[in-house]
Amino acid sequence: MNSEDEVFEAVGVLADPVRRGLYRHVVATPGAVGRDAAATAVGVSRSLAAFHLDKLVEAGLLAVSYQRLSGRTGPGAGRPAKLYLRAPGERGVSLPPRSYDAAGRLLAKVVDGAALDRELQSAARAAGAAEGAASGSEEADPVAALRARGYEPYQDGEKVRLNNCPFHSLADEFPALVCGMNLAFIEGLLPRCAGGEDWTATMDPPPEGCCVTLVSKTNNP
Repeated sequence: MNSEDEVFEAVGVLADPVRRGLYRHVVATPGAVGRDAAATAVGVSRSLAAFHLDKLVEAGLLAVSYQRLSGRTGPGAGRPAKLYLRAPGERGVSLPPRSYDAAGRLLAKVVDGAALDRELQSAARAAGAAEGAASGSEEADPVAALRARGYEPYQDGEKVRLNNCPFHSLADEFPALVCGMNLAFIEGLLPRCAGGEDWTATMDPPPEGCCVTLVSKTNNP
């Protein structure tokens, strides 16, 4: 677990607007991102992007991998490119300190032990509908509505996948309970979105990211 000072330092790194834009681009992109692509996305030079990306790595907010983007191997293939992706782990700041995660785990443990999955899903579906109505999601399409809630949606062919699970820690510990709740919440939210009736929320987990995927009804009769 990160100390409070480490968390403050990491979050402080994001005070720079260019650095913040680079971070948002990298974490919202499936897979790893190269310096050229990141620089183009935020409209800065490659050298400036490289400087800020490496600062985000030093702060523990991004991780690095190396890959030959040409796909060639062996002599003459060139050096592997330095790529950036979201670092594992989570960081949260609460002033004064709170323990919502501990409360969430305790509540999930009780609900899971009492086999109240259906009741939780019913409540989550109603919460999704109510939240959509209260926030005016009727004027937003499903992608915009889910992006506003931290899911980081992206197009994958005829599907919309979600690059981030807002309930990641709890989903790791109570996958069936929390993923079922998450699916029900999105099912409740969709009808409140503009064009939401054209999409179905289904369990289709990718290797990384949220377990829920949106599938177009119009392309899947």
